[in-house]
Amino acid sequence: MSLIIYLLQLVVAVILLPLHILNFLGIWNSFIKKAFPHFINKFTETYNKLMDSEKRRLFSNISDFSSPSKDLRLLEIGCGSGANFKLYPRGCKVTCLDINPNFQQFLTKSQAENDHLTYERFVVASADNMTSVADASMDVVVGTLLVCSVPNVPGVLKEVKRVLRPGGAFYFIEHVADSDESSWICFFQKVLNPSWKFIFDGCSIRKTTWKDLENAKFSELNLRHITAPTSMKLINPHIIGYAVK
Repeated sequence: MSLIIYLLQLVVAVILLPLHILNFLGIWNSFIKKAFPHFINKFTETYNKLMDSEKRRLFSNISDFSSPSKDLRLLEIGCGSGANFKLYPRGCKVTCLDINPNFQQFLTKSQAENDHLTYERFVVASADNMTSVADASMDVVVGTLLVCSVPNVPGVLKEVKRVLRPGGAFYFIEHVADSDESSWICFFQKVLNPSWKFIFDGCSIRKTTWKDLENAKFSELNLRHITAPTSMKLINPHIIGYAVK
């Protein structure tokens, strides 16, 4: 089976050879950084409708992590177009972080549509190296569909724990590798993953993020495996939950 997967990976790589060449020359990466926010903006409209009940259930207790006598301080890493803003509690202070500054135009629109929140600032940085965010400065960190495109997942979780105050919480929704080795989804994830990242801005469809969360040694981890109802079957295996520092 592994030989078949390897041969099919080569076939896909040959089909996408022009893209690989453009990426090597630095042309494709520049294009995708500008084009990807437009794709994500459209994708999240559909994704949010399909995942609305799961997201509302997940975020329903965010207010429980507010600091005593203070407004809730929330950092969204990989904020993208701001698709989660409408689900955050009124009055919370939101810091937005994304490595791609081209999301700014969509972020500004989402901020205007969600004036029940207070927006602190937009930080351009990678989630595994957000040094401009102070230690223990956040009550809540949120990351949805983020770590698939960050190579250093343990580094992200280390940074999340650093910026969270003691007792703060990290909320997550991530698509992950299908753990059923006999499934067709698992098979095609393995076939397409080496080339997938070129099309979807570094995204991997074979991340075992639940293991990284288990190894991060949060004081409490609430995690569920679900099958998301999207039309992109390769990303339907999901994990969802929150972890307390």
